[in-house]
Amino acid sequence: MSMESRGLSTEDVAQLQREQYHHDQRNHGDIACLPKTDRLKHYGLHFAKYVGRLARADFEVHSMEKTIVDTTLICLSTANTLHQRLNAMSPTENERTRQIDMVRPLADAAGRFADACEKIDHLEEFLPIARSANQDVLAWALAISEERELDLRASIKARRAELSDRQFYITD
Repeated sequence: MSMESRGLSTEDVAQLQREQYHHDQRNHGDIACLPKTDRLKHYGLHFAKYVGRLARADFEVHSMEKTIVDTTLICLSTANTLHQRLNAMSPTENERTRQIDMVRPLADAAGRFADACEKIDHLEEFLPIARSANQDVLAWALAISEERELDLRASIKARRAELSDRQFYITD
């Protein structure tokens, strides 16, 4: 299953990644100024937070759609920090995305990303693990968006506008 079959072309993903870089520079200077390893740990915490949101399901105040969009945005930011071209990866069908439990594939990828972040502190090789996990986060987000018929591009645009409004003191 390719990215194209999930509603986003590889060029769409590349464009979203470029836009995320500019969004992060303008709106998230507190994170953009951190050393890359600290940013990766920050993004790993976001992934864990989103798994928790999904696990809480009906008891969670944030909708599943918002969580999908937020997960995708963090995935794009993570890719930029990792110097990872998500659009250049040959997408392969990830068997984990076809499990009955829709939280499990994200939990798996978030756990592997956390493992990569933990390896940073031990000076162990972490980049391949982090990149693979991040690719799987994107695969999950695209698959679940298609399944739920979520217009990810439009939802991302709306969420970025919402996040930008928080930075009222920044002028263009």
